[in-house]
Amino acid sequence: MKKDIIMSDIVSVETIAGKIHPIRGMKVILDAELYGVTTKALNQAVTRNEQRFPPDFMFRLAKEEKQELVTNCDRLDRLKHSSALPRVFTEQGVAMLSSVLRSERAIHVNIQIMRVFTRLRQMVLDNEELRKELEELKQITDERFQIVFETLDQLINIENKPKKKIGFTAKEKVSSYGNRKRR
Repeated sequence: MKKDIIMSDIVSVETIAGKIHPIRGMKVILDAELYGVTTKALNQAVTRNEQRFPPDFMFRLAKEEKQELVTNCDRLDRLKHSSALPRVFTEQGVAMLSSVLRSERAIHVNIQIMRVFTRLRQMVLDNEELRKELEELKQITDERFQIVFETLDQLINIENKPKKKIGFTAKEKVSSYGNRKRR
């Protein structure tokens, strides 16, 4: 019964994906609310276990980054008036949070978050493969169209050459009609 309650409380994939932000070239998450704990409780747990969170797992936002995040995300309006710079967690930092936050909900939420990060990574890889295929297709079509364009250029050059007139032309002395002298 307890497990059913926890499973129904797990955050949806869409909700988690909406809380992942690109900062400093990394995908990070900053919401403590996903874990069902307050930001204060999350910060205390992280502070007690600071050695588990190197800079590539967790870092604090700079003032400018915080401003940009608040500007871009309406739901982060509560950060606007906070003097503290929030911590953000990378994919590895999220995995480490499960050992720091020992609640069953935190474990299940972490599993869900890891699935989202994995899906995002797979989408990026799929997009790279698609981009490579498009580049190859573009190259092939460029080569084929190059042949077409060269052929069209040759046809245009042939049409621009002066053509010989077809048929009979009489070479007569042109007389001036109507300019006869009267005697």
